[in-house]
Amino acid sequence: MILTELFGLFSLSAFTMWGFLMTFFFNVFVYSLDVKRGTTLLLSSFIMMVSYTLSDYFYTWLSMKDSIYLDWAMYDIVTIIALACMYKIIKKTTPSFIYLIIGLSINSILFLCMYLDIYILKNKEPWFLWDAYTYTVNLVDFIMIVVLIVDRDFLGLHKFKNKILPSFQRPKIARDCN
Repeated sequence: MILTELFGLFSLSAFTMWGFLMTFFFNVFVYSLDVKRGTTLLLSSFIMMVSYTLSDYFYTWLSMKDSIYLDWAMYDIVTIIALACMYKIIKKTTPSFIYLIIGLSINSILFLCMYLDIYILKNKEPWFLWDAYTYTVNLVDFIMIVVLIVDRDFLGLHKFKNKILPSFQRPKIARDCN
C-alpha cells in the first residue's frame, strides 16, 4: 500500500501500460532493423501491450462491476492463453516467453487472492497479503517489461527449468528382446 500512497494508483498503472507500449515500439524498431526477425518477441510484446492497455485501471474504474481484481485475473489468464496459442502456431519462442508465462501466472494468483480476501471474505483491514500483492505485482510487471526489452535469461529461469524438468520425465526403459 505504500507504493500506491507514494505514486498513486493511476500513475503505477500508467507506468506499467506505458512500459509495455514502449517495449512493443522498441521491438517493432528492432524487427524493422532485421536484428531479431525470426523470434516471437514482437508478437509477445504486442500481446502484452494489448492486454495491459485493455485491462488498465482507468478503464476498469469506469466499469459497472466492483470486482477489478477478478477482471485483472481473467485478463492475465486470457493473455496466457493468447501467448500459448501464439507458441503453438509459430513453434518458436524467446527467453522472455517463460518469464511472461510465470509472471502472468503469479499476477493472476495474487489477483484471485485479493478478490477472495476483499470481496468474498469481506476483509477491509490491510494486512500482509495486501503489501505482498502491491510489491510483487509491480515487481513482476517491471521484470516482464525489462525481459521484453533485453530478451535474456537474467534470473536463470531457463537454467532452473532445464535442471528441474528432467527429474519429472519418465525414464526410458530398455525393451527386452525375447
